[in-house]
Amino acid sequence: METNKDKSSWEARKKIICELVDDSIYVPMKEKEMAAFMQVAKEDREEFREILRELLTEGKLTLTPKAKYVKASGRALVGTFISNAKGFGFVEIEDTDKGHLREGNQGRKADLYIPEGKTGGAFHKDTVEVMLLPGSEGKRQEAQVVRIIARGTTQVVGTYDSVRDNYGFVVPDNAKLPRDIFVPKEHSKGAMSGHKVVVEITDYGSERKSPEGRVVEILGHMNDPGVDIMSIVRGYELPVAFSTKIMNQVERVSQEVSEADTAGRRDLRDVMMVTIDGEDAKDLDDAVSVTYDGERYHLGVHIADVTNYVQENSALDREALKRGTSVYLVDRVIPMLPHALSNGICSLNEGVDRLALSCLMTVDPDGEISDYEICESVIRVRKRMSYTVVKALLEDAGLIEQGEYARYTELLPMFQEMEKLAAILREKRRKRGSIDFDFPECKILLDRDGHPTDIRPYERNVATDIIEDFMLAANETVAQHFYWMEMPFVYRVHDVPDAQRIQKLAAFINNFGYYMKAVGRAGQKTSGEEVHPKEIQKLLAKIAGTPEEAMISRLALRSMKQAKYSTECTGHFGLACQYYCHFTSPIRRYPDLQIHRIIKEQLRGRLKEERIAHYREILPEVAKHSSETERRADEAERETDKLKKVEYMEERIGETFEGVISGITSYGLYVELPNTVEGLVHVSKLPGDYFYYDESTYEMVGQATGKSYKLGMPVKVCVEDCDRFNRTIDFSIQ
Repeated sequence: METNKDKSSWEARKKIICELVDDSIYVPMKEKEMAAFMQVAKEDREEFREILRELLTEGKLTLTPKAKYVKASGRALVGTFISNAKGFGFVEIEDTDKGHLREGNQGRKADLYIPEGKTGGAFHKDTVEVMLLPGSEGKRQEAQVVRIIARGTTQVVGTYDSVRDNYGFVVPDNAKLPRDIFVPKEHSKGAMSGHKVVVEITDYGSERKSPEGRVVEILGHMNDPGVDIMSIVRGYELPVAFSTKIMNQVERVSQEVSEADTAGRRDLRDVMMVTIDGEDAKDLDDAVSVTYDGERYHLGVHIADVTNYVQENSALDREALKRGTSVYLVDRVIPMLPHALSNGICSLNEGVDRLALSCLMTVDPDGEISDYEICESVIRVRKRMSYTVVKALLEDAGLIEQGEYARYTELLPMFQEMEKLAAILREKRRKRGSIDFDFPECKILLDRDGHPTDIRPYERNVATDIIEDFMLAANETVAQHFYWMEMPFVYRVHDVPDAQRIQKLAAFINNFGYYMKAVGRAGQKTSGEEVHPKEIQKLLAKIAGTPEEAMISRLALRSMKQAKYSTECTGHFGLACQYYCHFTSPIRRYPDLQIHRIIKEQLRGRLKEERIAHYREILPEVAKHSSETERRADEAERETDKLKKVEYMEERIGETFEGVISGITSYGLYVELPNTVEGLVHVSKLPGDYFYYDESTYEMVGQATGKSYKLGMPVKVCVEDCDRFNRTIDFSIQ
């Protein structure tokens, strides 16, 4: 049995050994310290090893990639490495409420800067352990990768370049990967220069050696139709085809609603309801109904009951969770669920019985939802409407007398009530401070070969507003209901903006005579301040129609955090509401599908302790994974749009366009055209002076003339060059 004296001696020796390790984590131990280290080791090598193992376990020491012991001092963190083409990188750290992070880097997520030479051989998306570097200065805290825990990139999509007869290189499409992949000829799969390929990494290389890999798939030549988009699909690892097992499961699903299916459900088949979607939409997952009794509105939002056909933990359910969301690319949709379901029995098609979850709300004239009911239902959509037709009918009711629109006669009064109710709900949100950023989006039209023929802005109109307002009301109602039931749930949250960004925005708008009120966090001792969403909303209203509107609106948007899914109901800043979830799109979003299961179990009285414990266990990962797949889908969609915009502008090189400055950096101005195409005017191309970027005023300023370029400023530009590989467009100022 170990005595107190022995234990004291053991702890003393641990302390001595730990102190012998140099506190500076990137410098090896000095010679004299190494000698002392070895002297301790010689006395009892086994005891020495045991002490080292214990210090590692306790987190007081850690091992570098070269198996050197370094002092941890509680500063080891784990995160995801994000590489940069210039050799440095960042590590994203989750849950960083820790005292060892510098003030300003603490919070739910922080990025640590990894200098070139301190990446420890990490590849893009690797899970790594990092140590904070002492004395790092600048905006970001610096760190060094000391261990690669798991590889995040195993395959790379790129362009094959046959350098010599016996080998070639794959140039990655992803600009974040700084090095080409060496491919021996015997592992090239017969690829030729210009082929888009998928290469599997077999050796991640080192500082002196390129990564090595083998070609596992040839997507086609870079100039072949469709190969450009497929390269992006594979680059983001978006699953396309469904397995035979899943398709066999889908084939067994009945395409009709039986009487047995309707048992125990509210029969709403006689309620007049419609779907309102784009003309080309096929997966119709929401229907709406509205009546007015002279005092209150009765709003019904009816959502396809997808969970009836996607059983928990089935092959289909696991695949839906893996995908997380449907992905809407410029030339195709990659669905979360097979089309046989999403466009078939799960789609609320006109004139057929469908199973649904209905949120039935009673709305007072001031927009308050005074009563509601959430129920399982069976419905029958009266008409499949489009945004275009509903807009036309509401803007000119006289159209109803024309032959084309006469079939909507019985629906017109309901559409008119919908318009009134939507305006009431929108005004209620406005009063509480909901923020509405109205930046243009676009639709890119392609020919049969995938070449862009036109780029048109999406039109926001009264019909799109109606559906948005009704879906928001249902999402809030469902979220609030389950919050107060204290059941495990998946919420849609949007955190309060970072205090430093808001302070920076506030300081900037003061130059234009605007200001925002900020308040300290309730119940917390903090030097940070928060802004209420109403302050952002009031700012947007004040700048509407002013010359600085575009500039300040963009800066305000950039100060916002990204919305995500969470099991904690922390509120939605942008909507200025405390309770919010995604309930209305279970065909294309997994969180909606997930909470439908919880809702149905609760309605059926099956949400007992065992099931509650089950959901508490699985939902955090569902929320995290769904947020990640959503970001992946957004990035893939942006990349395909950028690609086709570059291709569209290639045919317009030399042409002149009017645009506005949408972004300013130290290396140039970004200019956005009315069709949403964005290009760069490099700082070296700005005429008449030497220009520098003034970060405090977000301006590019001429050193001699004082001429300045500001965000939102209208400019005339000429298209100079287009680069499909890098998906960039170069402009010059005219």
